[in-house]
Amino acid sequence: MSESREFCPRCGEAIPERPEPRPGEPKDPDRVLCDDCYFEEFDLVDAPDRIEIRVCAQCGAVHRGNRWVDVGADDYVDVAVEEVSEALAVHLDAEAVDWEVAPEQVDATTIKMHCRFSGIVRDTPVVEEVLVPVKISRETCKRCGRIAGGSYAAIVQVRADERDPSDGELDEAEQIAREYVADREADGDREAFVTEAKRTEGGLNVQLSTTKLGKAVADRIVRQLGGSYESYETLVTEDSDGNEVYRVTYAVRLPRYRPGEVIDPEDDEGPVLVRSVRGNLKGRRVTTGEPFEASFEDENAPDARRLGTREDAEETTLVAVEDENAVQVLDPETYEAKTVARPDYLDPDADTVPVLKSRAGLHVLPEDDGAGDVNGEGGDA
Repeated sequence: MSESREFCPRCGEAIPERPEPRPGEPKDPDRVLCDDCYFEEFDLVDAPDRIEIRVCAQCGAVHRGNRWVDVGADDYVDVAVEEVSEALAVHLDAEAVDWEVAPEQVDATTIKMHCRFSGIVRDTPVVEEVLVPVKISRETCKRCGRIAGGSYAAIVQVRADERDPSDGELDEAEQIAREYVADREADGDREAFVTEAKRTEGGLNVQLSTTKLGKAVADRIVRQLGGSYESYETLVTEDSDGNEVYRVTYAVRLPRYRPGEVIDPEDDEGPVLVRSVRGNLKGRRVTTGEPFEASFEDENAPDARRLGTREDAEETTLVAVEDENAVQVLDPETYEAKTVARPDYLDPDADTVPVLKSRAGLHVLPEDDGAGDVNGEGGDA
C-alpha cells in the first residue's frame, strides 16, 4: 500500500499534511513549503524604514491623512508610539502576538522606536525586533497660517443706539465672543478663531474666522445684552477657481438705555428705573413702583430724558411718612425736608433711603431692584 506525501518544492523534504483553508479563506501559497524553508524568508513584522511626523510649530497639531489634528501633547513621544503602532503590520499567520515599543529620544526632532514582537507561527515561537526611526518635521498648519496672516471672514461691530457703549458692555461682548470661540475649538472646530478684537471710537470690532462664527457671536451678544443686529456682505476677492469671496459684517446695535439708568419718558407718568433691555425695555416707575414696559410702537426704546443712574443715588434720612402717596426725606444737598412721591417698594420703617436728585426732582429708588449696574448687568422683569 503506497502512501501519498507532499514534498517541499525547494528542498524536497517531505512535509506533514496541512489542513485545507476554510471556505472563503485565501489559500496560502507558502503552505507547500517545509518549516525550514518557510522561516528562511519569514518576517513576523512588516515595518517602514522611516516615519515622518508633521507637527505645527505654533499650535502643536499633528498632520494625519489630509488634515491637521489637535493632540494636546506636551511632547511627541506618545504621538510617535501611536504612529509607529499604526504603521506596523503583523503576519496573518501569527497567533498569540505580543509586542512592546521602547522609544529612545535622540534629539528634539528624532526618536528611535525599538519594537519587539513575539508570536506563534506553525506551532513555533517566533521573536522579531525592528528599529523604526521617527523624524519630527516642524511646519505651520493652515489654521496658524491664517491667523498669522490676519485672515478673517466676518466682523462683528458692537455699537449702541444714540450713545457710546460702556466699558462693561464692551468687556462682556468681547468675553461672549472669546468664550464661544473657545467652546467651538474645544469641540474640535479648527476653523474657529478670533483674529482680532479691537476697541474703536464708539465701540468694539471683533474679527472672526468664519461667517457662521460671526452670526453666532452676534446672536449671543444680542441675546445677553439686548438690542439687534443687521448683516451685509462685502466682496473682497476671488478664489483660485474664480469664485467670489465675500466678507460679512454683523452690525450689533445695543439698546439706547442700560439697566440701572433712570429715564423720564414723554408720557407724563413719571421717571422709570430701567431693569432690563433684553427684548422690550422693562423697568419700574420711581414715583409709584408700578412696572413699566416699552410698547412695540416705541421700537423698544421710548423717547426719554436721561436723569441719572443708580450709582448717582445718595443715601439720605427718611424723615416721615405722610400718607400712602407721599413721604418726607432730607435733600442730600440742602438738608431740607422735602415731600416726595412714595413708591410701593419703600419700606416705611427704614431710617434711610437712596434718592436720586435730578432736573425732574427728588425720587426714592429701590434698595435692590435687580436692575444691575450701568455696565449692563441687569435682570429680567
